[in-house]
Amino acid sequence: MKKLSIAVCMFPLLAVFAQAQSSPKKAEYFSAQDIQKQLSDLAPKAQASGGSGSTLGDYGSHQIKLSVRTASGGAESHAHYDDVFVVTQGQATLITGGIIDNAKTVNDGEKQGTDIQGGNTQLIAAGDVVHIPAGTPHQLKIAPGTLFSTIVVKVRE
Repeated sequence: MKKLSIAVCMFPLLAVFAQAQSSPKKAEYFSAQDIQKQLSDLAPKAQASGGSGSTLGDYGSHQIKLSVRTASGGAESHAHYDDVFVVTQGQATLITGGIIDNAKTVNDGEKQGTDIQGGNTQLIAAGDVVHIPAGTPHQLKIAPGTLFSTIVVKVRE
């Protein structure tokens, strides 16, 4: 009887494993030209509103996004996501750590606020790569007249 109950418990696991094996994940490729075109398409929206973005792919464990900014953003901290920025154009001052002013918790445990007090500042520019762990307050300050764009990989913890 014990062998039968083990077999009954294992059957659903084997079915899930077989399903995963029968539907392999597909690799995706985003050419430099495609990315530049999408960033260029986002630029007019960013000029009008201060920022714009799009999602290249959502894979459950992570997302690949594009972001274009022409104005400083608010402060934020993600409860469940690390951010990896690959700066593609322009420069900005990145503030990390410290305390978020006027923090409010919004969807999925993310905190948003107006500014950061007591954080570390770092000038980042095209070609730089930045990793921001989940739970770390961060904010981008953009100088007037600057077009700042990044590829952002959001990695779920």
